[in-house]
Amino acid sequence: MKPVIVFLIAVLAIVFWCIRTVNDFKKKEIRVQEGLSGIEVALTKRYDMLTKMLDTAKGYMGHESELFTKVIELRRGMSVAEMNDAQRQMDVLSGKFFAVAENYPELRSSEVFAELQRGIRDAEEHLQAARRLYNSNVTAYNTAIAMFPAKILAGSRQPKEFFAADAGKREDVKMTF
Repeated sequence: MKPVIVFLIAVLAIVFWCIRTVNDFKKKEIRVQEGLSGIEVALTKRYDMLTKMLDTAKGYMGHESELFTKVIELRRGMSVAEMNDAQRQMDVLSGKFFAVAENYPELRSSEVFAELQRGIRDAEEHLQAARRLYNSNVTAYNTAIAMFPAKILAGSRQPKEFFAADAGKREDVKMTF
């Protein structure tokens, strides 16, 4: 009778381990989704701030403001790669916007414009924090599905994609004086 009890305890331990491991995978998947949602929120905030800044600048810039109406709309359901691409496009457009804004000193001295610039800086900081959280959650998830023996239970789960930095921003900055 004792071997049967030992066998049942071993089977129960394996079943509980399997349940715990699968639940851990689910929990990590949810954290990855939460991190991605944080990036979407930060990108939306940034988009809103750029849109408000554009509306403020239209009165000062006139026809040149048409260049910036190409700011892309961010929608739910974008893949990480699409979000990376959208963010790169927003970086290019905001860079062009600030370059053109340099030609309008009355715009730059506007209190509303200055407040919007601070808002964009704040949105950028939130975006960086959201990316770090997302990538941290992706690391935990990818590690969990890759480690043995949990990998056996991972089944068809695929590693999640990291939110990568733009290649141009990874290069050294060359400064000349």
